Amino acid sequence: MSPEKKYLFDLWGYVNIEGVLGDEALAELNALIDAQDYPDPVDDNVHSQRFGGFLSWENDAFRKLLNHPRIMPCLAEIVGPKFRLDHVYGILMIDGNPGGTLHGGGTPYDPSQYYVFRNDRMYNGLTVVSWALTDMLPGHGGFCCIPGSHKSNYPCPSQFRPVKDNRTCMAPVHQKAGDAVIFTEALTHGTLPWTASHERRSILFKYSPGHASWGQGRYDDELRNLMSDEDQKLMLEPPYVSNRKPVV
Repeated sequence: MSPEKKYLFDLWGYVNIEGVLGDEALAELNALIDAQDYPDPVDDNVHSQRFGGFLSWENDAFRKLLNHPRIMPCLAEIVGPKFRLDHVYGILMIDGNPGGTLHGGGTPYDPSQYYVFRNDRMYNGLTVVSWALTDMLPGHGGFCCIPGSHKSNYPCPSQFRPVKDNRTCMAPVHQKAGDAVIFTEALTHGTLPWTASHERRSILFKYSPGHASWGQGRYDDELRNLMSDEDQKLMLEPPYVSNRKPVV
């Protein structure tokens, strides 16, 4: 992870890694989603915008994102070398779909979602890699946050949390298709209403330190056996400390 990227992550609580996926990879991933023929999300149900199961699909295109070589060194720097996969899901949004209020943040203290800096390096709890499979540009909507809030010492005021017509300190985070935003869940963040004519498609991989778990689920041997690389299999192990091997 370059000094510039580390600086921006420390400053903002997120960083955008540009151009990670090329046209061929994007076409393959989007074709796999097209083949599922998902129904349009329902405006009054944010959870209808989510889908999962893609790590178990026969095609391994989504599994390759798990340990992408452009992302692994960043996660080692941000979370530590013994991180694990916590949970995953995808987001689909169409024109008119509402966003969600700002949430997350490490204040008051949350033992699973934190940002601290000690001995010349950062330590993070639950950390997200959000892959953009379609453009999320100015005026489109999508991911937003309060930059720098991962280091705030006070809770986010309630009047700052609504995303619609928010003129406080919230900012949209733009991505081109193929970019990957990495952010700490200690960052106060949310989703702006989607206003673009094309569908928003984002894939979220959420990683925790090897000793921690935010989600309740555990990965079974069937999914582990689908993984082709040893570091992928290590990331699917349950949380523990003793003799845990680094994945990077």
